[in-house]
Amino acid sequence: MLHIFVPFQVKVNPRSPGLVLQSQSTDVFQNLALEDWIDAHVDLQQRSVLLLWRNRPTVVIGRHQNPWAECNLPAMRSAQVPVARRRSGGGTVYHDLGNLNLTFFASKKAYDRRRNLKVVTDALRRVRPQLDIQATDRLDILLNGHYKISGTASRLSRKSSYHHCTLLHSADRSAIAVLLRPSCPGIRSNATPSIPSPVANLSDHAPSLQWEELLEAVVQQYSSGCVDPADEALFPGVGSMEAELRSWEWTFGKTPKFSVETQLELRDERPAARCSAQLQLEVKNGRVESCRVEVPATWLPERLSASLAQALLGERFCPHRAAAALSALLRCESGPLHSRLHNLCDVLVAAMG
Repeated sequence: MLHIFVPFQVKVNPRSPGLVLQSQSTDVFQNLALEDWIDAHVDLQQRSVLLLWRNRPTVVIGRHQNPWAECNLPAMRSAQVPVARRRSGGGTVYHDLGNLNLTFFASKKAYDRRRNLKVVTDALRRVRPQLDIQATDRLDILLNGHYKISGTASRLSRKSSYHHCTLLHSADRSAIAVLLRPSCPGIRSNATPSIPSPVANLSDHAPSLQWEELLEAVVQQYSSGCVDPADEALFPGVGSMEAELRSWEWTFGKTPKFSVETQLELRDERPAARCSAQLQLEVKNGRVESCRVEVPATWLPERLSASLAQALLGERFCPHRAAAALSALLRCESGPLHSRLHNLCDVLVAAMG
């Protein structure tokens, strides 16, 4: 077990209740891996730790959430915004450089989310006493009793705990509106759903509050030091933790089992030749476990719709993998039915988000 003061090499105020570390990275996977490393390797029985970090534009989902139900994956791919699954529960959040993330690490016995949020609310009241800032029973922080400026999630281990929260200073609210919406219609799942709330930035109500002033207000409660979460010399093994968090198997494969039932609108080159198909999918560990495509036999022979469904079994529930799996089927079919089969494949792939 590594002791907190040796690897970080920062001066600590002995009167401070804990140590503040500020990550030098804006990569979500490195910062989530650093959280895991601190939780696994630091002796939190001796002293608590507060980690401050920011990310480039990212959508972060909770441990038990469904990314297809929470995120606009096509828009995210277009904007090159990654999705990351954290190890704590809770809902989906958008991160960018206008949002401050705070992770409070403590022993399991010292776990106290209300006390942690009081650090944030007291710091805000000290620098901007005119703001109406309150922590709620749901452990969010509201501005003016209505606008959410901070959400919260946590994880408890056998001996340790961490509680992290966001703090919206000047985040891109238009990105929140576009990216935090479902990718895929007709999803039925027991995954934890997010609860939408009206949000605001601190800068909307306190325009003079600069980023540095906000950081200093929080840091004054502790001693501080900067760390590089990719530094294997300080955090041995953190690279493998980061690699797991980046993987498809973690981000999408850990999604709770769900089903998709939706209607597909089909057409071919003739305007009058239109019909609807029914798609039924069961997805487990992010892969298609069962698939049924019901298409009127007058529009497409049953053998082709059955072959299409069979081609998807075991594949990732992902438009790129689905398109690759169906391309072989399309190559085998020529003649007048090819365009209809191609249209069915296209709308099915689009339904995957």
